[in-house]
Parts: sequence; C-alpha cells; structure tokens
Amino acid sequence: MAHAVPDDQFMPQDWVFRPPSPLPVYGDTSEKVCSYQDVLDYLKLTKSSELFSMTRPVKDFTNPTVVALEVLLYAILDVKEIDQTFVPYVWIILVWQNDYISWNPRDFCGIENVSIPTEILWKPDLTIEEMTQKDTAPPSPHLIIMSNGKVLVQNDQVLVSTCRMQVYKFPFDLQSCNLSVKSVVHSVNEIRLIHHLNSSVSTKWSRQLMRTQYEWLFVNMTITSKTVFPFGVEQDVIIYTIFMKRRAKLYIVNFLLPILFLLCLDLASFLIPNKGGEKLSFKVTVLLAVTVMQLILNDILPSSSDKTPLIEVYCFGIFALMMLSLLETIVLMYLVEKESACQSGETDMGRSGLGSELTEEQHASEKFSDDLKELVKMVTLVLVNMKEDEKPGYWTRNSQTINTIYFILYVIAAGLFLGYIHYCWFYAED
Repeated sequence: MAHAVPDDQFMPQDWVFRPPSPLPVYGDTSEKVCSYQDVLDYLKLTKSSELFSMTRPVKDFTNPTVVALEVLLYAILDVKEIDQTFVPYVWIILVWQNDYISWNPRDFCGIENVSIPTEILWKPDLTIEEMTQKDTAPPSPHLIIMSNGKVLVQNDQVLVSTCRMQVYKFPFDLQSCNLSVKSVVHSVNEIRLIHHLNSSVSTKWSRQLMRTQYEWLFVNMTITSKTVFPFGVEQDVIIYTIFMKRRAKLYIVNFLLPILFLLCLDLASFLIPNKGGEKLSFKVTVLLAVTVMQLILNDILPSSSDKTPLIEVYCFGIFALMMLSLLETIVLMYLVEKESACQSGETDMGRSGLGSELTEEQHASEKFSDDLKELVKMVTLVLVNMKEDEKPGYWTRNSQTINTIYFILYVIAAGLFLGYIHYCWFYAED
C-alpha cells in the first residue's frame, strides 16, 4: 500500500515543475544587500561541516526521515531481448527534511533557496534493485536547500536494468519493466519512502518529457508501494512499472513478409514440370532461405522464454509445409523414374529378341525373291513401331493428378495455419 502523506508535507507543485515566482519584497530592501553566502554563514554550512554530511539530519533519532521520490521517464534508449536488459533514461527527484537547516527569508532579502555542492549534506542511500550497471555519467553537482529545511536533489540517469522479457507475441509484444527503489541499509524506522504523483500524472508528464523512443512506444507507467523484509529488515519499496509496445513495422517488412513470400514461391513451384531436376533444386533453395531466416531469429530472441514465441512457431510451421512439399516431389520423381527405368529395360530386351528373329528371317529371305524381301522388311518395321508405342506407366499417367491433389491440401493447410497464427498474435491471451 502507498504510504499516506502527512499533512505537513510538501506537494510537488510547491517545490518543482513550475516556473519560480518573483521574489517577494519584504519592506525596504534598497539599502540592504544580501548574498547566498550570508545564508550559508548563518547556517554554518561549509565543506568542512562534516556533521551535516555524516549523520541522518534529525534532532530526534526516533523520527524517520520522510523521502519523497518521483521518477519520470525521459527516453527509452534500448531493450535487449537476448540479454533481457532494459536501458531507460530517467529523471529522478528526491526531497527530504533536514532538521538542521532553516532560515527566515525576511532576514536575507527574501532568499528562499540556495544551491550547494551535493557532498556537503547527507543524502538518502537509495538504490534500484534491478540495476546491473552503474551510470557512468557524473551525478548532479548541486542540490537545493530551502528556507523551511527541505532538500531537493534532481538528477538524470541512464539505467541498465534487468527485465524479464515476454516474447511470446514477438514482434507484436507488450513489455513491462520494473524499477524498484529502496534504501540500501536503512529500515522503515529510519527512512520512509513516499510519492506524490499518481500513475496517470506520472504517465502524462513522462510523455511530455519523452524525447526519443527508438524501437519502442511508451504506453504508460504505474506506481506501487510496498514493504519488504530483506534479511529481516523492514524497508519501503516504490516500484515504477514501465509499459511499452514494440514498433512492429520493421519486423513485418524485413522478416514476416519475406517468409510469407517464400511460402508463395513454394506454392508456385507446383507449376514446374516434374521432368528434370529444376523443380527439386528450386524447392531446396526456398527451404534453405527459410533456414537462414530462422538462424537470424535465433540471434534476436532469448532462449529462456517461458513459452515458445509465436514467430518461431510461424517459421517452423512454414518450414514443415515446405519440407513436406519437397518430400512429395522427391517421392513422386523417384516413382516415375523407377517406372521409366523398368519400361526401358523391357523395351531393350524386346528389341534384342526382335533383332535375333530378324537375323534369322534375313538369312531365310535370301532364298526368296526381292519382292518377298521387301515385304518382310515392312512387316519388321511395323512390329518395331508397335513396341515403341506402348502406353506410359501408372505413376507417369497420374503424376499431374497427384500434384493437383497435394497442392489443394497444401493451400488448405497453409491457410489454416496462418489463420491460427494470426488469431494467437492479435486476439488470444498471453
């Protein structure tokens, strides 16, 4: 549950997110000249003031320091699915009460806030649990102290954090990544974390601040608070969950459509005659192209996904359809060639037997007249032609019918498969 904000606490519009108002004029200030150093001297606040930087700034140690935290998304720099990392550029704002710092602005020409180096004062030891790499950019060198004792720190960071990717509907997926902020060592008795901005306001302001989103489209941000017990210590945690949607157009053009076109080419290969090896080599080439696309996909998606991504099912299904088509072509060509070889063997045997008969007839025909020889030659030619005009075999006669039936089944199976994939991508639950 989110922690209630005490009545005496500030509201965001009181300290940030709006232009500063003109300084009030307190009486006649024409003769008095003030400087920020006057305020620091009054507070005895210098770089040598170790008291301010070493201890939690409360006069009663039983009172926890209430830290107001706001995180706004400035840009989505990168999302690496294979490494399951999320790289956002965020704006982090912290405000807390320092019991040792306060002054009356009337005594200092209306000065209400002063900026000082960050190393002078104590700062809450907050960390992001999902962060795997520290920001290499230097933090903000200054913080702002206010006359009522509030301390304001604004800092922008590039975070490299872990995020478990759900790639079941890749590339039409919606990802959610958490940024969990908590103290490193302080318990709830020492530091209480609160937030003033609700989810809708944080989402609205993040969209206004958003400068670039690259491949991802920012959807919204939700904020939840809870108490955890790591190592037996009760601590406050504020979780910022960032929802983002992938821009799928690039993957549709460069991946999904080319594989669909390869499927169409495989369907068109049924128009190629079975004679020769052109049809077989064409189908093998198309099948190898799909294999290359699968290898590219393997370098994009993580191997630890809970479910098999639909895009892998899409590629494997099309690969299976093409493989079955290739097997049908191989089997049919084998049967036709085997049948043709058998017929060629029988024809050769018939011709050899007919040749021996002709030789005997020619020897006998020498005894007859020339007219009778011519008659025998004509009969011989008729017999040879009758042998050569035999009907084609069963597989040769029915190969076209088999191709047509398989083509119809192929189209039906491909249509049902693509319809199922489309339903799972856009309508089914994860």
